[in-house]
Order: sequence, then structure tokens, then C-alpha cells
Amino acid sequence: MNDCILVQARTGSQRLKNKILLKIQGKTVLEILISRLKKCKKIQNLIIVTTKKPKDDIIIRICKKNKIDFFRGSENNLINRYYKCAKYYKVDNIIRITSDCVLIDPKIIDKLYSVFKAKKLDYVSNTTPPNKSTFPDGTDVEIFSFNVLKKLNRVCKSKSDKEHLTDYIWRDSKFNTYTLKNKLDLSKFKYSLDYKSDYNSIKKIFNILKKKKKFGYMMEVIKIVKKNKKMLSLMKRSREMYLKNKKINQTKYL
Repeated sequence: MNDCILVQARTGSQRLKNKILLKIQGKTVLEILISRLKKCKKIQNLIIVTTKKPKDDIIIRICKKNKIDFFRGSENNLINRYYKCAKYYKVDNIIRITSDCVLIDPKIIDKLYSVFKAKKLDYVSNTTPPNKSTFPDGTDVEIFSFNVLKKLNRVCKSKSDKEHLTDYIWRDSKFNTYTLKNKLDLSKFKYSLDYKSDYNSIKKIFNILKKKKKFGYMMEVIKIVKKNKKMLSLMKRSREMYLKNKKINQTKYL
């Protein structure tokens, strides 16, 4: 498959139960995400990377319904799940998307992919590490080579590293990395799906986009949020809660 979008998805979310199965305008969050990822112009291959748990059988049914490739692996060792998936499908470069980014912008993915190729990088992202991000939380994209993933699978031993996939990259200066910066600092905006308040805000955003006949690229979403003080306040609170719970690794990006 060469270069491929790998979307991690499972139903065992702790903060918001079964969040990828929640519905917006008659479709599940996962189905909406898939449809948006299909708008990417530079990467056409897409695989849903889920777990072997019986509770995630429903994700497989969604994949089959939408004719999307899938892979099942470890629930908690995310590195190994990605590694075995990439190895099975013979993926050279991985475009990592998390399933809580339902408003993902395919233009950002294409932009990062171009940067990744042009600079011949090991790793590129737009929102990691979070304390250096200038993009909204919810536009998260990471791209890295299979060789990087292979090394992570070999050297990462801690439970935290295995669960968070790319944290080790931030600490290893041997990797050739790059963080894409946005012209405007939009990091205060959050529309990733973590809490019930996020779901309510995202539903409202999609309803407005439908009414305005807009796709919902990053600046179109930001424009909607800026006009809604209540939504902006909820996003601020959600971001504070998320960062507090996640206990972000503030190690300097090398």
C-alpha cells in the first residue's frame, strides 16, 4: 500500500463511552470521519486499526459496510497494533489519525504529507507536542515512516509509551522531526471528541455547516466557533479538563 492513513478506533473510550458510535445527522462519528478522510487528494489508502475485543466487532461491521480495510490487534499496546497492521499491509509511511478528530481537515493532511516528503523526514505533526501546537485540538495529524514504527515497537517498554504510540519520538534526538506551524495561533480552540459537551458542540457545528453548505475546513469551523461565545467557553473548559487528565509530557521536542 506504500503510504496509508491508519485510523485508531475502539469503543472502549473512558471519558465518553462509545463516542465513535455516537450519531450526527444519522451517521456514526466513525462513518463521518471516514467520509472526510476520503477527501484527501494525496493519500487514498485507508485502514481502520481496532482491537481484537468482541465489543469492537461493530467497528468491523462499519468498515465492511463502507468497504474500508481494517486490522485488529492489541487493545492497550497501540505501538504493536500499528506495527503489525503496517507490516501486514506493507505500509511504508503511516499517516496517523485518531477517531476523535471527526472534523479532521483533509487539506491539512495533504499539506503535512507534502512537507513530510519534501523534507525527507522521519516524523512530522501539526499538534505535537501539544504545548507547542498552533493548530486546534481536533485537527491532529502525525506522519512517520515504518522504520520509525519498527524502532518504537522494539525499544518502547513502558506502559505509557505503548499506549501513546509517539511520545518516545519527542524524546529521541536521533529522529529527523518537524512540527508544522500555522500562521495564526489557534491552539485555544478544541473540537476533538472527548466529552459530552464536545459532542454537543460538534453536532451544532455540523448542523451549521449543512445549513451553509460548507464542508468544514479548519477556518470554516473556527469562524463558526468564534461567533458562538457559549461554544467557545465550553471548548475552553473541555481543553483544560483534557490537558489536566492527560498529564501531558512537557519534555522538550528535539
